[in-house]
Amino acid sequence: MFEEVAKILAEQLGIPQSKITAESEIVKDLGADSLDVVELLMTLEENTGKTIPEDKVADLKTVGDVVNMLQSL
Repeated sequence: MFEEVAKILAEQLGIPQSKITAESEIVKDLGADSLDVVELLMTLEENTGKTIPEDKVADLKTVGDVVNMLQSL
């Protein structure tokens, strides 16, 4: 799951996938803005068939947070 999230982020943000770790903060470390986050979540929902609860989105700070949340759905 981490590889999939990292690949999508790298493509969307135009950064090398090797720079992305589970501890990377999506906004602070990777330079994503709120639109990037929405696009990431929409792409993940399409790719995984899982629906990400809107009330959980604010808790997603790091790449690891996204991976853990997806695995718990």
